Amino acid sequence: MFATLTSKGQLTLPKEIRDRLGLDAGAILDFQIQPDNTITARHVQPDARRIRGLLESPHATPLTVEQMDEAVSRQLREKHASTKADCSKSTTG
Repeated sequence: MFATLTSKGQLTLPKEIRDRLGLDAGAILDFQIQPDNTITARHVQPDARRIRGLLESPHATPLTVEQMDEAVSRQLREKHASTKADCSKSTTG
């Protein structure tokens, strides 16, 4: 079986392999490179630990709109502060 690598480094797994492994869109594969450069792939079954933190804790206190606004503002200040610092270094150097 052959698959062609695209310019973006992607390939389409042949249907026969997808069917045999029971793979659908979003399936996770674990690739290993062997010492002889053979590549192996195995289907990784979903693990409940991967979704840890996605669900809200029943004990969590909801954030207020003000708290969310402050968090967004803080993140933007930090992001743009590092960008401004980088720009000033390049213009003064």
